Amino acid sequence: MLKLSDIYHPKKTTLAEIKYVDFAGLPRGFGREQGFGGQLLNSLSTSDAILQVVRAFEDENIPHIDGRIDPLKDIETLDMELVFSDLTIIEKRLGRLESAFKMGKSSERDAATREQGLLNRIKASLDQGIPIRLQQLTPDESRAISNYQFLTAKPVLIVINIGEKQLPSGQKMLDGLKTAYSMPQVELISMCGKLERELAQLQEQEAEEFRKDIGLEETAFAAVIRHCYGLLGLVSFFTVGDDEVKAWTVRNNTPAIQAAGKIHTDMEKGFIRAEVMSYDDFIKSGSTAEARKHGLLRLEGKTYTVRDGDMINFLFNV
Repeated sequence: MLKLSDIYHPKKTTLAEIKYVDFAGLPRGFGREQGFGGQLLNSLSTSDAILQVVRAFEDENIPHIDGRIDPLKDIETLDMELVFSDLTIIEKRLGRLESAFKMGKSSERDAATREQGLLNRIKASLDQGIPIRLQQLTPDESRAISNYQFLTAKPVLIVINIGEKQLPSGQKMLDGLKTAYSMPQVELISMCGKLERELAQLQEQEAEEFRKDIGLEETAFAAVIRHCYGLLGLVSFFTVGDDEVKAWTVRNNTPAIQAAGKIHTDMEKGFIRAEVMSYDDFIKSGSTAEARKHGLLRLEGKTYTVRDGDMINFLFNV
């Protein structure tokens, strides 16, 4: 996107924003013996997805909390801790519902009965280690429990942190973990945190050349963002001009008329059409005029599905 700013020289450049909240490891017994709360609980509960960094590297100077290096075991342990957290929430809520049966009005008791039935069904699956995201809830049921912000209902990105010596065999290790641990709404990727930290200290061109030499196509940071977007079903499109070059984030399969409304409600109300070209086509062409000349600039209607990397100029009349 910064290339667009270099071309248009706008007064303002607004990048897409994604926020990560980092916690340096979870305490032993997380979600069980000692429970958890405060900032950790709030951040996990209000997040759109959970990113787990799992250790796979060996380093005698950095002992593992359990005295062994076993990424699959760590993943399964983290899963169970999140399940225990959700079970705790459900058990507390079921206790409150019991009180509602005794003191509530008839209409309130009916609602409490439905909620109790749903929570007991979810609890039974959680007791078997099945996260909520895999429980095949109906859209109405998912909405009914959305306020609880259950942790196992969220998609998960698992980053396997390997050592530099493991780089040649890193993909094989990752493939093995994917085979052993595969489920919907969960993705696994690998990175070498130590190497990425060292590369971040180099000049951009030098770091890029080094990555190419060792077969890395993108930075770990870029890979994490790309996979998070995929898990959350998000895409970004661009609007450009002298005043501002801006990235807008919308849900996948968003029609053009709704994307226009993301910018301003007047654009949605008075939508006429959208002029669309891909970022890659624009960069290759060098200008809008050249892109238009080669038929790379398209006119799309209100039902056009916005794609990741689209550059869009919305035409509207109010």
